[in-house]
Formats: sequence, C-alpha cells, structure tokens
Amino acid sequence: MSQVAIRSWGNSQGIRLSKEIMDIMGLKISDTLDIEVYHDEIILRKAFRHKTFEERMLEYHNKISACDFDWGEPVGRELL
Repeated sequence: MSQVAIRSWGNSQGIRLSKEIMDIMGLKISDTLDIEVYHDEIILRKAFRHKTFEERMLEYHNKISACDFDWGEPVGRELL
C-alpha cells in the first residue's frame, strides 16, 4: 500500500497518482474516473468508455469483415 498527500489545487484539493499506478491501471492524462464513498473508503474506478469502431477492429487484427459471413440461401422476401 502506498500513501498520497492531499494538496491544494486552485479552489479544490487533489491527490497525485504515481506513474506506476497509472501504468498498472492503464490510465492516461484526461481519462475519467468514477468515484464512490463507502463508509471510510474512497473508491476510484476507470469510467466506462465506449470503444470506437476502429478500436474494436484492432482487437480482431483487422481480420473480420461483414462480407465474410454467409447468411445462407434466401428463405423469404429478402431484397438482394
């Protein structure tokens, strides 16, 4: 466990996260965190962020295409 000090930051107060924590959590400058107070604990979580289409495609190494799917023979009144 590590400790941080609360410091003044303009009209607010803030803490600083070490590079090690940023790396472990996969955080970068300007990322958003959700904060929750539970009894005497402050819980910070990475906020959910929708991925862009390009980011999703990178997960498949750009090896997926809508053209690769075989929908089978027409069974109704589909338009071709």
